[in-house]
Amino acid sequence: MDMDVRLRNKVLGVKLLILDVDGVLTDGRIVFDDAGLQSKFFDVKDGHGLKMLMRCGIDVVLLTGRLSRVVEHRAADLGITEVHQRILDKAEALDKILTRRNLTPEQTAYVGDDVVDIPVFNRVGLAVAVADAVAEARAAADYVTRHRGGRGAVREVCELILKGQERWADVAAKYGFPWPEAKGQG
Repeated sequence: MDMDVRLRNKVLGVKLLILDVDGVLTDGRIVFDDAGLQSKFFDVKDGHGLKMLMRCGIDVVLLTGRLSRVVEHRAADLGITEVHQRILDKAEALDKILTRRNLTPEQTAYVGDDVVDIPVFNRVGLAVAVADAVAEARAAADYVTRHRGGRGAVREVCELILKGQERWADVAAKYGFPWPEAKGQG
């Protein structure tokens, strides 16, 4: 993955990935059935990317303005233990998360898709907007994914971090797929 020096420097320090949910981990659709039960659509490759990232020592936190049991279930399924829902001021929540974890904003990446995410973009070391984010979010981001929210964007971010931190060879070795850096050819 070709990465410019500015982006590589931002990726190198990332120790925590914070994700918005609707429109980032999901495709943004929310389905209610006749009983009022809610469904959301998640991408399995995004989930596996998060598991690979966590196995390499990068923590993941979910931060969303909505409240949904579906999000709790997905987080539990992925092994994500810190979930903040119904958050109206995401920048304030970010500050509390960083203080509690003794991290700096530069050690944090955040993925969002809407104007509510821009205050967080302005505080973190690596701000990422998904491909189908609103124009204002894309303009405020350090990186815009090629993939849409809920359709591989989170996996792309996970790989960006792992490759940028030169940890992808470790992933390649674990799964036994060929990767030039894994064989010293990179």
